[in-house]
Amino acid sequence: MNTKDLAKSVAEKHGVTERQAREVMGSLLDGIAEAAAKGEEVSLPGFGKFKDMPERSGRNPSTGEAITIAASKKLTFTPAKALKDRL
Repeated sequence: MNTKDLAKSVAEKHGVTERQAREVMGSLLDGIAEAAAKGEEVSLPGFGKFKDMPERSGRNPSTGEAITIAASKKLTFTPAKALKDRL
Protein backbone atom coordinates (compact mmCIF):
# COMPACT_ATOMS: atom_id res chain seq x y z
CA MET A 1 0.00 0.00 0.00
CA ASN A 2 1.37 3.41 -0.91
CA THR A 3 0.36 6.95 0.06
CA LYS A 4 -2.21 7.19 -2.74
CA ASP A 5 -3.88 3.91 -1.71
CA LEU A 6 -3.89 4.95 1.93
CA ALA A 7 -5.41 8.34 1.08
CA LYS A 8 -8.13 6.63 -0.96
CA SER A 9 -8.94 4.31 1.96
CA VAL A 10 -9.09 7.20 4.44
CA ALA A 11 -11.26 9.24 2.06
CA GLU A 12 -13.76 6.40 1.66
CA LYS A 13 -13.96 5.69 5.40
CA HIS A 14 -14.40 9.32 6.45
CA GLY A 15 -16.40 10.82 3.60
CA VAL A 16 -13.75 13.29 2.48
CA THR A 17 -12.01 13.76 -0.85
CA GLU A 18 -8.75 12.00 -1.62
CA ARG A 19 -7.09 15.41 -1.80
CA GLN A 20 -8.23 16.27 1.73
CA ALA A 21 -7.05 12.89 2.98
CA ARG A 22 -3.63 13.40 1.33
CA GLU A 23 -3.34 16.85 2.94
CA VAL A 24 -4.08 15.44 6.39
CA MET A 25 -1.63 12.58 5.86
CA GLY A 26 0.99 15.05 4.66
CA SER A 27 0.51 17.14 7.80
CA LEU A 28 0.81 14.04 9.98
CA LEU A 29 4.03 12.93 8.28
CA ASP A 30 5.42 16.49 8.45
CA GLY A 31 4.74 16.54 12.20
CA ILE A 32 6.55 13.23 12.67
CA ALA A 33 9.49 14.48 10.57
CA GLU A 34 9.72 17.78 12.49
CA ALA A 35 9.71 16.00 15.85
CA ALA A 36 12.33 13.51 14.65
CA ALA A 37 14.53 16.36 13.37
CA LYS A 38 14.43 17.85 16.89
CA GLY A 39 15.48 14.50 18.35
CA GLU A 40 12.08 13.87 19.94
CA GLU A 41 10.52 10.42 20.15
CA VAL A 42 7.14 10.14 18.42
CA SER A 43 4.77 7.62 19.98
CA LEU A 44 1.46 6.64 18.39
CA PRO A 45 -0.37 4.44 20.94
CA GLY A 46 -1.58 1.19 19.42
CA PHE A 47 0.66 1.69 16.38
CA GLY A 48 4.28 2.23 17.37
CA LYS A 49 7.18 4.59 18.06
CA PHE A 50 9.59 6.50 15.87
CA LYS A 51 12.92 7.36 17.48
CA ASP A 52 16.52 8.24 16.68
CA MET A 53 19.24 5.61 16.85
CA PRO A 54 21.31 6.12 20.02
CA GLU A 55 25.05 5.54 20.28
CA ARG A 56 25.82 1.85 20.73
CA SER A 57 28.69 -0.59 20.79
CA GLY A 58 29.47 -2.95 17.93
CA ARG A 59 32.28 -4.90 16.31
CA ASN A 60 34.40 -4.29 13.24
CA PRO A 61 33.52 -7.31 11.06
CA SER A 62 37.02 -7.41 9.54
CA THR A 63 39.04 -7.37 12.76
CA GLY A 64 36.54 -8.28 15.46
CA GLU A 65 37.65 -5.14 17.33
CA ALA A 66 35.04 -3.52 19.61
CA ILE A 67 33.96 -0.12 18.30
CA THR A 68 31.45 2.56 19.23
CA ILE A 69 28.81 3.27 16.61
CA ALA A 70 27.85 6.95 16.76
CA ALA A 71 24.28 8.10 17.33
CA SER A 72 22.48 8.75 14.07
CA LYS A 73 19.39 10.45 12.72
CA LYS A 74 18.21 7.25 11.03
CA LEU A 75 14.57 6.96 12.00
CA THR A 76 13.56 3.56 13.33
CA PHE A 77 10.07 2.25 13.90
CA THR A 78 9.13 0.03 16.80
CA PRO A 79 5.65 -1.45 16.35
CA ALA A 80 3.26 -1.56 19.31
CA LYS A 81 2.36 -4.97 20.72
CA ALA A 82 -1.22 -4.60 19.47
CA LEU A 83 0.04 -4.00 15.93
CA LYS A 84 2.51 -6.89 16.11
CA ASP A 85 -0.27 -9.20 17.28
CA ARG A 86 -2.40 -8.21 14.26
CA LEU A 87 0.40 -9.10 11.87
